[in-house]
Amino acid sequence: MNQYTISGTQRIILLVMIAIGLVSMGLTFIGDDDYHTRFWTNLLHNATFFTGIGLMATFFIAVCITAWAGWSSGFKRVWEAMSAFLGPGLLVLLVIALGTYLHWHHLYHWADESILDPSNPEKFDKILYGKKGFLNKNVYLFGTIIVGLIWYFFRYKLRSLSITEDSDQGHNFSNHRMQRVWAAAFLPIVGFTSAFLIWQWIMSLDSHWYSTMFAWYTGASWFVSMIAFTIILLIYLKGKGYYENITGEHIHDLGKFLFGFSIFWTYLWFSQYMLIWYANVGEETIYFRERHDNYPVLFWGNLIMNFALPFLILMRNDTKRKFGSVSFVATLVIFGHWWDFFQMIKPGALHSAGRHADHFNAGFTLPGFLEIGTAIGFLGFFLYVTFHALSKAALLPKNDPYLEESLHHHV
Repeated sequence: MNQYTISGTQRIILLVMIAIGLVSMGLTFIGDDDYHTRFWTNLLHNATFFTGIGLMATFFIAVCITAWAGWSSGFKRVWEAMSAFLGPGLLVLLVIALGTYLHWHHLYHWADESILDPSNPEKFDKILYGKKGFLNKNVYLFGTIIVGLIWYFFRYKLRSLSITEDSDQGHNFSNHRMQRVWAAAFLPIVGFTSAFLIWQWIMSLDSHWYSTMFAWYTGASWFVSMIAFTIILLIYLKGKGYYENITGEHIHDLGKFLFGFSIFWTYLWFSQYMLIWYANVGEETIYFRERHDNYPVLFWGNLIMNFALPFLILMRNDTKRKFGSVSFVATLVIFGHWWDFFQMIKPGALHSAGRHADHFNAGFTLPGFLEIGTAIGFLGFFLYVTFHALSKAALLPKNDPYLEESLHHHV
């Protein structure tokens, strides 16, 4: 079967998941503090996590095109479908940006204009005053709009050229050469702009702190989550009778990416932590000190789920060919990096709202039922958009010049 169709049962399941998310968000809003901090952090947490996965799918499509890689051509439509979430994900982030601009929430301490007034010495924040050229509501809002439009434009170009290639009967590869041009142009753009928005969306929650490695760290978390989703979707689709030509060798390659980038993420985690610990500069160590002392389950759970378990399970080469084992690790990695984004976002936002971590805070110290429910809703939304996009084109790009290499792929 070369044309995916969403079944009625699947559609109902995904809509129920979305409904669970909406109910969870509604209950969170009703029972929240005056700033609705838990609601807005849950929205930011899931929007950045799933939108980043869509961005990394677009990024890896561009990488493979630029590198003349053939191994992935047989299932690149899965990445194209995942990249479709860039649109709705960025719209959710635009709502958060509007909330920052119009003061609907208090996620970011730098958005409080009273602390930037030198004539008010009691509240004046000299550090944030020095950062106001970058940390301000105009840069946040219009940066999200402009960069989001750029990302989606490149995603649209690469997707449309890929679809057009299916009907290209000339086999002169002019369409593929055009894809190569757009892909090569996208790579440096996404490299710089992703760092810009990561700093705005996530790092500025801890507004006095900064790390030059934070964007790499967050991007690696997005990327390994995208690879994990790819593995699960391919195994699921193969189980439904699609992608008959996708073999254990393809899953093995994706398993190697899952293993390798879990280690790469850990390398970035350790490098960031070690350099800050070694320098022992107060305004840098506070980020890790806060999480280590007040959020120990988040801190150590992050390393266990995202490094220790994937490393130990995937270390054996044959494990990466076993669909059950590799799909289990992929599921663990997705939850683990969702957990990673939780610990990136929640402590800084809690502090910005004037609350303290010296006692248990529901939805901040650990994910609660409402956080899990919101995640289920976003997961259903992400999968609905992905499966809908997948159904709009043939699963195999028949005129891709590297398709035969992918279908006869052997390690």
